[in-house]
Amino acid sequence: MQRNSAAGSLVIVKGGGDLATGTIHRLFRAGFPVIVTEVENPTMVRRTVAFAECLYSGRIEVEGVEARPARGKTPREKLAAARALLAEGVVPVVVDPEGEIVPLARPAALVDAILAKRNLGTRMDQAEVVVALGPGFAAGVDAHAVVETARGHDLGRVILDGPAEPNTGVPGPIEGYTTERLLRSSASGRFEPICRIGDRVEKGQAVGRVGGQEVKAQIAGILRGLVREGLEIPEGFKVGDVDPRARREHCFTISDKSRAVAGGVLEAIMMFLFGVHSAAERTL
Repeated sequence: MQRNSAAGSLVIVKGGGDLATGTIHRLFRAGFPVIVTEVENPTMVRRTVAFAECLYSGRIEVEGVEARPARGKTPREKLAAARALLAEGVVPVVVDPEGEIVPLARPAALVDAILAKRNLGTRMDQAEVVVALGPGFAAGVDAHAVVETARGHDLGRVILDGPAEPNTGVPGPIEGYTTERLLRSSASGRFEPICRIGDRVEKGQAVGRVGGQEVKAQIAGILRGLVREGLEIPEGFKVGDVDPRARREHCFTISDKSRAVAGGVLEAIMMFLFGVHSAAERTL
């Protein structure tokens, strides 16, 4: 079905982490009503730019766009609460790990931005256009389009046939640093922060503790992300990251990577809902 209005085209985004938030922000600013679904207790590192953080704090604002929880006992109540927030110009975040509101809402577009590196149940028949982010999905099989999330030449590219690049387990480089940027627990247990997001840290400095064991920065820079205090953390879990560019404002704004991916998602949705997506169609 060809549509003629972004405002009349509901988008549901699965996931409210920092990469998903870039997409949600872009779609909302472009005029789409957006509902976010999340698990009950999401774990985010870049909490200052993750709409899912509102499930803990009650509200969050990222670059002028506000998000709040849409609560209810049943999927219908949650959807009604979400629509009420949309009417206020607020992005609603719904605790709905199974996607029970999706068939009730009948969205024009569904975006899987969970970044689980595998498909956890997204299907092409759930919306007019289904877009998935990153590895674990194949365009034409799991979704109408897949958007590349790996840093590099193809970041943000819309894939219409086949998968995104496979997960390497190594983050993209920032100023030459890859895994060194990450903060991982060396034990399991409750997370206790020592530093806060936005703090300047030096190589070897302890930024937190898990199970009594210190988590230390491997490089100097700005602490760009850190999980919430009190979370139960398994050994080897990513609890934070250090940005070697050392610009504090980066902690509170959407990243270059998130914006690139968001552009790909917007392109894919516009292509399928409002435009053409094949050379044959362009000649008609």
